[in-house]
Amino acid sequence: MKAAAAFSLDICPKSPASQVTEATESSEAAGKGLRRALSVAALGASLLFAGHAAAQQVFAAASMKDALDDLSASYAKETGKKPVLVYGASSTLARQIEKGAPADVFISADQDWMDYAQKHDLIDLSTRRNLLGNELVLVAPATTTGDVDLKTGADLAAKLDSVPNGKLAMGDPAHVPAGLYGKAALEKLGVWSKVQGKVAAADNVRNALLLVARGEAPYGIVYKTDANAEKRVRIAGTFPASSHAPIVYPVALTKQANRADADPFYKFLQTPTAQATFQRFGFSRP
Repeated sequence: MKAAAAFSLDICPKSPASQVTEATESSEAAGKGLRRALSVAALGASLLFAGHAAAQQVFAAASMKDALDDLSASYAKETGKKPVLVYGASSTLARQIEKGAPADVFISADQDWMDYAQKHDLIDLSTRRNLLGNELVLVAPATTTGDVDLKTGADLAAKLDSVPNGKLAMGDPAHVPAGLYGKAALEKLGVWSKVQGKVAAADNVRNALLLVARGEAPYGIVYKTDANAEKRVRIAGTFPASSHAPIVYPVALTKQANRADADPFYKFLQTPTAQATFQRFGFSRP
């Protein structure tokens, strides 16, 4: 039987190991700091997992935290089995599974990292499903006013220039799904080259959200569900769906999954009840 843990490692804003560096630092320095912090958290998780019997281990994109926490509580109330939830960037989670982290269920925020897991024979291909959809938005601190018209040639760079040390918070565009979608959208709108040097790259979308919520960055690119979950930010613009690939969250059981525990929760996520909860938090059907 595989080892597992009886706790939830949330690689999200509330976790000290996931706190991002201040937006006044360069985006490169911020990215390095986040990668070091997340590596420590992931290593700690791997060590703590060892030697504990467990229920189903669910590795899920950080943007799913609020909805999945809610669903996990409901599932535990109905079944008496509380899933172990591990949140982070889809890229980090996929690589941790590749290194042997004891995941039963993997939910990615994009197809690419599920493709990665499939290519490396980490998932049961017959269980791969498109679970959810989402939207990409630009957020600003709730205390500010004014929207940004996200069209070709948008004046985002000028708005960043108007703020001292103005940074654009977003998931690292090198590997974090929200950052990849964001970069693609900005390229499509013809403004990426103008804002690239102002990017404060975060190791997951919730850390990008946190920078804006704290007022450390005047703008950030996150999912609509993230914006809905944080009262300290407001949506300043919505990226056209045509500016990036469809945002789809695929789910699959891993090859190492304990099917007796994992199958029921995996199926529960696809029920009308679970889908209604996801939609209440702002997700859409894929």
